[in-house]
Amino acid sequence: MERNVVTAEAIEDKRLIVWSPREGADLYSSGFFGKPLGISKPKEPAFDVPLVLDLIEGVYLLEKERIRVVAGSERREVSPGELRGIAEKVHDRFDIKYKVYWDLREKDYVVTPGIKYGCDFAVYEQGPGVDHAPYIVQVKRSGEELSAAEVVRAGRLATTVRKVFIMAVVDEESGRITYLGFEWWKP
Repeated sequence: MERNVVTAEAIEDKRLIVWSPREGADLYSSGFFGKPLGISKPKEPAFDVPLVLDLIEGVYLLEKERIRVVAGSERREVSPGELRGIAEKVHDRFDIKYKVYWDLREKDYVVTPGIKYGCDFAVYEQGPGVDHAPYIVQVKRSGEELSAAEVVRAGRLATTVRKVFIMAVVDEESGRITYLGFEWWKP
């Protein structure tokens, strides 16, 4: 199936906006990319508002040639490398977060920012508004210290919101990602 390339505008180097509601709805319905402005979990993919994209998913979509990104009043086209550079300035540890985002998307999961859960990503099997995200993901570098307090904090949060806490550990030398799942139970 051939898809149209959607135009997104870079706004203040923090997010991307698809101004066309039709194009935004099409992009959203093709994989739950972005969030319709003012609608947290739309029940229908047909909405009449702009679509807001996070920079991580914007880099992914630009590299996949699903979107083109323009910036400024002259609507200058932004290259994938330039958008990646912007995202690296905005997102702490962008390099490893993007590896995990890309890997999960390629495995057909729906990945959204996990800020409301205090982690890097919320991961859905079907999508927001269709199912609840069964997983929350925190990204770490291989060899990076993980304290017992971090594990307990993550476990408490995951239990409270009824999700499995996943630690995605990225080995930068090999590019390998190891996923460690923490499920909490009462004896």
